[in-house]
Amino acid sequence: MSDIIVPKMSAKKTFIKNPEKPVQKYRFLVQVFFALICIWIGIEFYFFIKYLETGGAAGSSYRPPGVEGFLPISALMSVYNFLLTGKIHPAHPAGMFILVAIFAVSFVFGKSFCSWICPIGLLSELVGDFSDKIYKKLFKRRIKLPRIFDYPLRSLKYLLLGFFIYAIFFAMTTTALQFFLNSPYNKIADVKMWYFFADISRFSLIVIASLFVLSIFIRNFWCRYLCPYGALLGLISLLSATKIKRETKCCIDCNLCAKVCPSFIKVDKVVSVRSDECTMCLSCVDICPVANTLNVKTKIVEKKFPKQYIGFGIIGIYILIIGIGIVSGNWNNNISKEEYLILHKNIDSIGHPTSTQDIKKLNRASENGADNGTKQFFKD
Repeated sequence: MSDIIVPKMSAKKTFIKNPEKPVQKYRFLVQVFFALICIWIGIEFYFFIKYLETGGAAGSSYRPPGVEGFLPISALMSVYNFLLTGKIHPAHPAGMFILVAIFAVSFVFGKSFCSWICPIGLLSELVGDFSDKIYKKLFKRRIKLPRIFDYPLRSLKYLLLGFFIYAIFFAMTTTALQFFLNSPYNKIADVKMWYFFADISRFSLIVIASLFVLSIFIRNFWCRYLCPYGALLGLISLLSATKIKRETKCCIDCNLCAKVCPSFIKVDKVVSVRSDECTMCLSCVDICPVANTLNVKTKIVEKKFPKQYIGFGIIGIYILIIGIGIVSGNWNNNISKEEYLILHKNIDSIGHPTSTQDIKKLNRASENGADNGTKQFFKD
């Protein structure tokens, strides 16, 4: 096969065929690797739950710190607490380092966490690929919601993010933040989360099943419309040092990049991809048939960043930050097994704020001191 591409629109202009190999296979391996880590953490946490349920007679007393990666709200509070006090809160330190690692990755490589590391992103992608194949066979194209529905729905995740930002950074006083982080609920939030899914209610099951079905008909429904985590990373990605850029002088207007983009970004119409929906999956860069047309470039030197090194960069930054947490002794929490056993016995009576009104009550309760105020507040 010839390495020369002759565009349909111009018989005089020729371009060199893109010689670079796709990285999608390697990206999928990275996704599977992190998914397996999450599964392993889940298995270890299962045995820890058994330890608590049997009063220490069975299971394992080891609690995997990585489980805190599934407590993003507590982690965000810990980050805020660190910014205020300069101290790492000992209840869920691993969660804070995981969140900081994700932020760091996003500042450098955009919203890449969603398409390289996040297990929900992997599941959503697999479902989306399956539905795309069906739609292409039936309708010869992928299905996308019209703008009149797409834009309002995309705002939902930002509304959810706005609520959490307001509740943590504006509605909650510094004292109330400290009381929440020290509260029985925050200490045992990971165990509460486990029981939410292990003893899931019919309503919650219906909601999750509905999201799964909607993801079949509408690609990345949860990620695109409802995930506040993704909304935050999308905003951070706008400040990212790396962007996918298109060389217009080389582009042959084949539209393949736009057709393959899982986020429906019109890559073929822009010079630099600055969308908050871009996850740096590199599908568009891989599919481009012309050499040096779509590349990842940095703002600092405006030089091409080899796409085969993107994965190494993402993993490297992520592991580096987590490694700092481990080496510095801020990975495991300071909650003893004895305290966990006591908290587990009273787990049904431990509640948490569910609205801004509750946060106002927490602010008032924290002013009265832990013994008289917040201990009573954190009971259902």
